[in-house]
Amino acid sequence: MRFATYEHNGRRSSGIVGEDGTLHPLRDSLTELVLAGADLGTPPREASPGPHVTEVRLLPPLEPRSIRDFVTFEEHVEGVRRSVDGSGGVPEAWYAAPTFYFTNPHSVLGAHDEVPVPPGCAAFDFELEVAAVVGRTGTDLTAEQAREHILGYTIFNDFSARDLQSAEMKVGLGPCKGKDSASTLGPYLVTADELEPHRDDEGFLHLRLTAEVNGEVVGSDLLSNMSWTFEEMLGYASRGTRVLPGDLLGSGTCGNGGCLAELWGRHGRGDPPPLRPGDEVTLTAEGIGSVSNTVVPGVPVKPLPRARKRSRTRR
Repeated sequence: MRFATYEHNGRRSSGIVGEDGTLHPLRDSLTELVLAGADLGTPPREASPGPHVTEVRLLPPLEPRSIRDFVTFEEHVEGVRRSVDGSGGVPEAWYAAPTFYFTNPHSVLGAHDEVPVPPGCAAFDFELEVAAVVGRTGTDLTAEQAREHILGYTIFNDFSARDLQSAEMKVGLGPCKGKDSASTLGPYLVTADELEPHRDDEGFLHLRLTAEVNGEVVGSDLLSNMSWTFEEMLGYASRGTRVLPGDLLGSGTCGNGGCLAELWGRHGRGDPPPLRPGDEVTLTAEGIGSVSNTVVPGVPVKPLPRARKRSRTRR
């Protein structure tokens, strides 16, 4: 099934997306159902059909409990590393485990929402990803066990302020404010069974991915070029802790132009240019759909002082 959360006539609702695009409203929100670990195979719905998807504002399918964003595409690591800090190749440590960081679950946007440029950013970028949605609580899962814990998938656009990211990563804490302002989820939550026909013998989902800026294709890849499966990522995420319904796991940005920074690193210059107000970014994942966001001006930076040099006296 495909599920959407939407706004229509000032009311927020969730529903099942029919094959013709008609929405069939649910009695509860999709977020409530997911966080409760409900079976989405037979969710309670209203008796009457609702509006068509073209008549509503699509919201993020759910409000995620947390977002772990992984980095599982080797080609992306090569290009962005060269762009951000000038290093070549891939760190040997990357091959040992599917690395991730936690990003902001409170700044998610809908499939067609406007995206403001982060304050102080002059190198704004998109990132083409697919995210898995956790549907069951688990801990220390094997990859085999993890498959039963993945509820479904959605497109994840991890917008990035590359200049802010490059500066703050010199501190050694990873991307922080450079990844804090906006992420798109949508257009729908597609249940895992819908994508099973695309699974290959190694467990990867063989889905075509495409990124466009202002109608021009700038990147394309296959989701199956990930170096770890979502089940392996979930197993690693659950190691020594709990994963809960509503947690999201981003695939990491795909290669071959899944973001502008990879192309900057490959070309040795800012080509194509960073995103500017008026640019429209459209990301498509086979079997899931498309999201299309327009960049708009952000707010000015509200200045903060530099760190004060303090004495180290203790009394």
